[in-house]
Amino acid sequence: MPRRDITSCKDIEFPWPIARRIMEHHERIDGSGYPNGLRRDKLLIESRILAVADVVESMASHRPYRPSLGIGAALDEIAEYKGIHYDTEVVDACLRLFRVKEYTLIS
Repeated sequence: MPRRDITSCKDIEFPWPIARRIMEHHERIDGSGYPNGLRRDKLLIESRILAVADVVESMASHRPYRPSLGIGAALDEIAEYKGIHYDTEVVDACLRLFRVKEYTLIS
């Protein structure tokens, strides 16, 4: 993630430090993410939650360059890479919300 994304938040007052969470949301627990290739033990739990939420939302939503891939594809993605790219407990919680409790994304 470009540093400009972080600096755009620098003048906003939050009740807790948010910049690190924003920086880490593209990191993956196996170290394959970016910008720093951090592994599970170096990532905040909030960053691991944001990573899963970001993948689900981005895959399930329409983008200017492609139509929505659907919530099913998004959930299949996080399930397939659970424990590899994405935190196991976070993925399990997300899958429970959508597959058991039947949550939906608001369009």
